Amino acid sequence: MQQGKIIKVSGPLVVAENMAGSRMYDVVMVSEHRLIGEIIELRGDTASIQVYEDTSGLGPGEPVYLTGAPLSVELGPGLIASIYDGIQRPLDKIRDKVGDFITRGVSEPPLDEKKLWEFVPQKKAGDKVVGGDILGTVQETIAVIHKILVPPDVSGEIVEINGGKHTIRDIIARIKTSDGNSRELTMTQRWPVRQPRPYKRKIVPDTPLISGQRTIDTFFPVGKGGTACIPGPFGSGKTVIQHQLAKYADADIILYVGCGERGNEMTDVLIEFPQLTDPRTGQPLMNRTVLIANTSNMPVAAREASVYTGITIAEYFRDMGYSVALMADSTSRWAEAMREISGRLEEMPGEEGYPAYLGRRIAEFYERTGKTICLGQDDRIGSLTAIGAVSPPGGDLSDPVVQATLRVARVFWSLEDNLAYRRHFPAISWLNSYTLYQDNLKEYYTREFGEEFIGMRAEAMKLLQQEAELEEIVRLVGADSLGPSDRLILEASRSIKEDFLQQDAFDEVDTYCSKKKQLLLLRLVLRFYHEAKKALNKGVLFDRIASLPIREEIARAKFIPEDKIDEIEKLEASLADDMTRLISEEEESYA
Repeated sequence: MQQGKIIKVSGPLVVAENMAGSRMYDVVMVSEHRLIGEIIELRGDTASIQVYEDTSGLGPGEPVYLTGAPLSVELGPGLIASIYDGIQRPLDKIRDKVGDFITRGVSEPPLDEKKLWEFVPQKKAGDKVVGGDILGTVQETIAVIHKILVPPDVSGEIVEINGGKHTIRDIIARIKTSDGNSRELTMTQRWPVRQPRPYKRKIVPDTPLISGQRTIDTFFPVGKGGTACIPGPFGSGKTVIQHQLAKYADADIILYVGCGERGNEMTDVLIEFPQLTDPRTGQPLMNRTVLIANTSNMPVAAREASVYTGITIAEYFRDMGYSVALMADSTSRWAEAMREISGRLEEMPGEEGYPAYLGRRIAEFYERTGKTICLGQDDRIGSLTAIGAVSPPGGDLSDPVVQATLRVARVFWSLEDNLAYRRHFPAISWLNSYTLYQDNLKEYYTREFGEEFIGMRAEAMKLLQQEAELEEIVRLVGADSLGPSDRLILEASRSIKEDFLQQDAFDEVDTYCSKKKQLLLLRLVLRFYHEAKKALNKGVLFDRIASLPIREEIARAKFIPEDKIDEIEKLEASLADDMTRLISEEEESYA
């Protein structure tokens, strides 16, 4: 094995000489500890290496071993329900081997090499196959059928295919390629993390990723195959929202990447997820989840590896035709790692010290998402949705990481600390947030909810904007000085915020809200506004309308269980009856 020599150590950055023949992004083993590193700069025979493990104690003169291969992940049965670090080391196996703390240089195979999997062929000898075709399936978990794919660079005629129980290292098929050679296939593939996996073409995301969160699904939906950004200050609920999306989003596969987050937040994920029940299958949520844990006390360079490892595994499941949702928490930590490495490389800094290529790196990450027609002869469709949290200092949305993300993300869920401090969850600002998928998803919402839904959503947003305009007057002279119609706008807006948008993530009923229940709740809240407006026009006093007992029942409607949501329609009928009674009483008083 070719060997270089360390000449400089600067934190996670190691500079080595005698590296002629190496390439950018090749993996190297640093020192006799065999620490994993990646070449990020080449000058002559000198290479700069970012090391993904602790470099304490390293010094000049120690060896660097070249592997000649890029940083890659192993893809195959056994990924689901796994917990990896940023370079795809299985943390549970490492804990069993060395204890609670990862020892430098320790390594374990990312997939179980001894476990037998039942391979069910979908092809037979003599069939012609191309890259991306499904050779067969493995029932990986109760929730996930793992589809064994022909590697993208292989095509030809199947000479032999073997069903039955196999390990991931067993040969399951032999293919005679077009150049006359024979290619032996196992159930696994290796793929460089920085290289996007190929597909036929991208198509427009026209189906929303339903999350069960009313603010998101109704006002600011993200399409399956889309991109979303969640910026917000410390304590505004970014992690909780991503947990909710990971639990309840209607994706087939969930990838959760903890990128440089505090250890206690990642610990919550590692403890909570294996105990959660998947609302779709009734099985443990981990049966369709892959976790990548990278915490703030791990080497900073590994944050970059964790992001790329996560998106590559997500692409692999997308290629099977699945809907995949990737949660990255948070890309700001990745950007901070880029800033540190860039500083140690003595590169010319950009805005706020971040490297000049920050925007390009973030764009390259989000561009790997999309709804795609996958490789293969069956033209199956898969989607990969990326939802990235951003943690700007002090919640400053002019932060370079936020701005670079907003240039590529098509959904903006702006979190506000004042909403979070008022215990309004999710603390997504209805005035600052936006989605660019409205037009793409309009046909879906019309088909699923009917024509009225689009109009109701627009009306509710209009009321919230009118309330914002009235708030300045209220602060100056008080709400009592407003006219009845303006006071009704304030009351209706309050109902939209508190009775519809606000959710309780810890209530077993309100933590998830189905599409139908969202429609009924929004219609109920707006029905109050319409009926109250009619009553005001008939001379009914505003205070009588606001003090109706039905108002309390409307506020509690969101806690009605899914199997009893017909009660919401009954509330709507009762509301109409109460308003009719008020109008009748008013007319009788004048008679």
